[in-house]
Amino acid sequence: MTLKRVLVVDDEASIQKVVSLSLKMEANWDILTASSGEEGISQAEIHAPDVILLDVMMPEMDGIATFEALCNNPRTQAIPVVLLTAKTRTAEKRLFQKIGVSGVITKPFNPLTLASQIADLLDWPL
Repeated sequence: MTLKRVLVVDDEASIQKVVSLSLKMEANWDILTASSGEEGISQAEIHAPDVILLDVMMPEMDGIATFEALCNNPRTQAIPVVLLTAKTRTAEKRLFQKIGVSGVITKPFNPLTLASQIADLLDWPL
């Protein structure tokens, strides 16, 4: 099994740390982090991760705008994106599905099962 590379894009350093530790401990994946949409796009272009975990609510460029920019970029459009969000209303979930993300994980999430959730969404072996 090849080592998976995950890019975590979240403006909260504490979320980046929890996600990073969780995914390293549970699945031994290689983790990259970015604190903004712009930085996330740049990291995705450079490192071509296997998946991007993207926070929805970020200042300046929110997760939806970041996702759209990733989709419109030939170098990043094929990378699956899983949204991390506290937004759980039905209308919001419909919007997320409509725009074509690979999945949605609701905050707060269980750090002990986060890698399993991601693997299930993307049909990856764990």
